[in-house]
Amino acid sequence: MLQPVADMRILWLNKKGFGESMLKIGLLGAGRIAGVHATAISSHPGSELVAVSDYFPENAEKLAKEYGAQARTTDEIIADPSIDAVLVATSTDTHSDLIEAATAAGKAVLCEKPVDLSLERAQACQNAVSKSGKPVMIGFNRRFDPNFEALKNASAAGEIGKAELLSITSFDPAPPPVEYIRVSGGLFRDMMIHDFDMANFIMGETPVSISAHGSSIVDLEIGAAGDVDTAVVTMTYADGRIAVIKNSRRAVYGYDQRVELLGSEGLLQAQNMLENTVVKSTTDGVTGAKPTYFFLERYMTSYKAEWGAFVDAVTNGASLPVSLDDGVAALAMAEAATRSAKSGAPVKLSDLIEISGREDAA
Repeated sequence: MLQPVADMRILWLNKKGFGESMLKIGLLGAGRIAGVHATAISSHPGSELVAVSDYFPENAEKLAKEYGAQARTTDEIIADPSIDAVLVATSTDTHSDLIEAATAAGKAVLCEKPVDLSLERAQACQNAVSKSGKPVMIGFNRRFDPNFEALKNASAAGEIGKAELLSITSFDPAPPPVEYIRVSGGLFRDMMIHDFDMANFIMGETPVSISAHGSSIVDLEIGAAGDVDTAVVTMTYADGRIAVIKNSRRAVYGYDQRVELLGSEGLLQAQNMLENTVVKSTTDGVTGAKPTYFFLERYMTSYKAEWGAFVDAVTNGASLPVSLDDGVAALAMAEAATRSAKSGAPVKLSDLIEISGREDAA
């Protein structure tokens, strides 16, 4: 996948003077995930959270006060030349607009997934940013989970021969409110998009065909809102490899996050993170702890590592580990899965490229 041109990035870094002092960061959005990012920004020695904005000013004021920053409007943050970069943690329908506005103002961007609800809009954003040469990273934090990263590295080193069959399990402990479902873009764009990116990360390329099946059996109101809460996706690759993703909005035992990769010479598995490692063995049986409850407990380490990688890319000119192109590729896969689930037929990613008019997307 395409990366920002290195010499353009270096020229821009020299112009901005990055690396000479701590990065000043504006946080756009003050919801739950923004609080996670505020912690990561503030705990990194190379960055300082200086401003927070939100659609509800009182939320921005509360979060800004907690981290010693200023509550400002989004326009003010983007227009402020003293702010080096912004982290976009707003509603998905604002992501592309904010990415374009921030890069046009000369700022680096880390944006939460997905790039947009619309694939065509995301590809238009991709085109605009590619011409600007500004660094844009998409927040697929699971790439930075130590366990998933170790699995990826072991596979890349050939420890199990050729990777042939990938299985990704991602179950939430409980469904979100239906009000959220209505604006989320659907399970494939909102939830499974992490798994699409994980598949790309591990397999090293995008699939050629996606077949999806989904139903609403956890909460009938989710079905009434036009979404599914339980889904399975099968992806095939040009060389015959296969990947399977399983999602559910409800796993009563906790946050189930597992990856299994079968190769020609062995098997790699990344198991769940548990509440503790105590195992009790008695005549009644063997029992242990449940998986950690949700993403805040499971992935805080990966959010901090993600932010560290972004700071390194911006200040030192390192390659972006997750590019805007990666974000568009995952969104194209989510769009393909959405169409397949509705039609009951497999969808080729190349068909989406033809529809959008782009010959280099996904």
